[in-house]
Amino acid sequence: MRVLLVGAGGVGTAVTRIAARRGFLTHMVVADYDLARAEAAVAALKDDGDRFSARRLDASDEDAVARVLTEERCDALLNATDPRFVMPLFNAARAAGTHYLDMAMSLSAPHATHPYERCGVKLGDAQFEQADAWESSGRLALVGMGVEPGLSDVFARYAADELFDEIEEIGVRDGANLTVEGYDFAPSFSIWTTIEECLNPPVVYEKDRGWFTTAPFSEPEVFDFPEGIGPVECVNVEHEEVLLIPRWVDARRVTFKYGLGDDFIDKLKTLHELGLDSTRKVTVPSANGPVEVSPRDVVAACLPDPATLGDRMTGKTCAGTWVKGTKDGSAREVYLYHVVDNQWSMREYGSQAVVWQTAVNPVVALELIAGGAWSAAGVLGPEALPPRPFLDLLNEYGSPWGLREEG
Repeated sequence: MRVLLVGAGGVGTAVTRIAARRGFLTHMVVADYDLARAEAAVAALKDDGDRFSARRLDASDEDAVARVLTEERCDALLNATDPRFVMPLFNAARAAGTHYLDMAMSLSAPHATHPYERCGVKLGDAQFEQADAWESSGRLALVGMGVEPGLSDVFARYAADELFDEIEEIGVRDGANLTVEGYDFAPSFSIWTTIEECLNPPVVYEKDRGWFTTAPFSEPEVFDFPEGIGPVECVNVEHEEVLLIPRWVDARRVTFKYGLGDDFIDKLKTLHELGLDSTRKVTVPSANGPVEVSPRDVVAACLPDPATLGDRMTGKTCAGTWVKGTKDGSAREVYLYHVVDNQWSMREYGSQAVVWQTAVNPVVALELIAGGAWSAAGVLGPEALPPRPFLDLLNEYGSPWGLREEG
């Protein structure tokens, strides 16, 4: 399989390190707006030069991306950029006739008058509008194929197929005990994306009501995470799983809750109150005259790059899916989960735990597509495809998943 990887940041670089160990990959073009970053990702692999190459590419330029896909004879485009670039990359892949994978979906927009009650534009709406065209093309656009969304959705489908007869609720729950030495505030993932998902109105799904929204950080609960992480308070956050899972899995309620902590929430609220979460550009003075900048981009530039924090980070991160329902007439609750220890991911791959955990899942998906175990056309979420081949292959990658009976 020949793959165009767009984005050589923390997740993209981790993708290259994971894919380099797998035989299904014929060639991967590592592309980034910053050529030096793409070249550094390739150079770090100490590859023989045949399977990886670097190119400069503007992810917002659909025509340029489509040309590279054609020139490089790529079978798939893997999007490892932030959500602003989903649609140009998604469109370029369809134009070039290749498969497409991303880890975050097209952006949402709050309801104009009732943002904390009704959905406006939902995550992924722009992509699902093209579902018929993708299906007609015979190509697969596999959306939300990271860890959350991604593996969490695979867990939901596995639970529905093998663990439950009826499902009352599916709740994706994410928590960690990671700490970063020397920083009072150092998010372990892209602050641009974190602001987007945490300050937008969270979406909840109920079968009798459909999708609706609540206020940010609503419905707090304490969830006990496995493998020594322990109890973490989690709150509702806007996330793709709530928009994906109900399309293919029958459940009466679907939620996503993230373990943020009071300090993190307070800082996000402060950014919002100061307008520093905005993506609308403002004019500021500079040595060369007025320039336009996005306040959110300034915040991101002032914080450390999450990909560089691995050496200072300790602890574990856990992504998982809690499911409540019935099996053979009896009540059942389970938590399907995946834990990554930062010490392990740094030792084995040189990538910090959060970005490595995100990156491993699209590589597994690419291998399944290359081998034919996942074969479909259209705009699909991970829960639309058979879960067992994915979970078995994830174990083969040396990163096992777990199942804990609750109650």
